[in-house]
Amino acid sequence: MIAITLDNFQEVVVEQSKSKLVLVTFWAEQVPESVELRDKLAAKLSDLSDHITLATVDCQKQEKIAEQFGIKGLPTAILLKDGQPLDGISGPQDDASIATFLEKYLPKPEDILLGQAKNALDEEQLIEAQTAIKQAYQIDNSRADIKLVLIDVNLQTGNTTEAKALLDSIMMVDQDSDYQALLAKVELAQQAENSPEIQSLEAQLATTPDDINLSQQLATQYSQVNRQEEALTILFRLVQAGDESTKGKSKELFLDVLKALPDGDSLAAKFRRKLYTLMY
Repeated sequence: MIAITLDNFQEVVVEQSKSKLVLVTFWAEQVPESVELRDKLAAKLSDLSDHITLATVDCQKQEKIAEQFGIKGLPTAILLKDGQPLDGISGPQDDASIATFLEKYLPKPEDILLGQAKNALDEEQLIEAQTAIKQAYQIDNSRADIKLVLIDVNLQTGNTTEAKALLDSIMMVDQDSDYQALLAKVELAQQAENSPEIQSLEAQLATTPDDINLSQQLATQYSQVNRQEEALTILFRLVQAGDESTKGKSKELFLDVLKALPDGDSLAAKFRRKLYTLMY
C-alpha cells in the first residue's frame, strides 16, 4: 500500500499504471467508512501486489490531489490504467460489493496457480510446480495452457502415461509450438521407457523370476528412464525377501533411487515409510 503525495504522484499514478492497474482509495479520519474501505481493500489485495498496486490518498493532508481527481465525497476508490480512470466505487461498501468490483480485474485463482507453477519450473522447484499446477487443473481441467504445464511436470516426474493422455486431449486449435515440443518429449520418453535393454531384461526375468542380479539390473534401468515406482517396487521386494548376504546391494540401490527423487516427493515418502516399517 502506497501513500500518494505530490512527490510520488507522477511515479505511482502515471508510471506504475502503465505496467499494471493502480487502485487509489481516498480517505479521511473523520469519515470512518472511508477508513474501513481503505483497510478492506488492503486486506483483499495484500497477496496480489503483482497484479494491482493499492495507493491511498489522505484527503486531509493531500487536498490538491483529491481536487485533481475531482473527489466529491467519501468513501471513494478509483481504478487507473495508463494514468486514466478505468472504473471506481463510491459510498459505503460491504465485503460482497468489494469482491464483485475487484473480481472483474483480478486474475482468477487458476491463473495465479499457473503463474506459480511456471515460476517454480523456471527455478527447478519441481514439487512446488507440481502442487500448483495440479490445483490449477482441478479448478479448470479444460484449459490448454494449464494442461501443457501439467504435461511438462508429468514428464519431468516420470509420469509419461499421464502426460500422453493429457496431450491427446489437447484440441487441434491449441496445438502450438509448445504442444509440438512436448509431443516430441513424450515420444522420446516412451521410447526410453521401453528400450531394447529393458525389454530384454523383462523377458529374462519372466523366465527366471528369482534371479536377484537380473532384478537389480531391471530396477536400475527403470530408474534411469524415470520409472521410479517400478524400480522401487522391485528393490523393496528384494530387501524384504533377501537374507543378510544378498539384500545389502538391493538396499543400497533402493536408497539411491530415493535420493534421486525431488524433496517432498510423495513416492519417496511412501517408500520411506515402507522401509521404516520393515526395519522397525
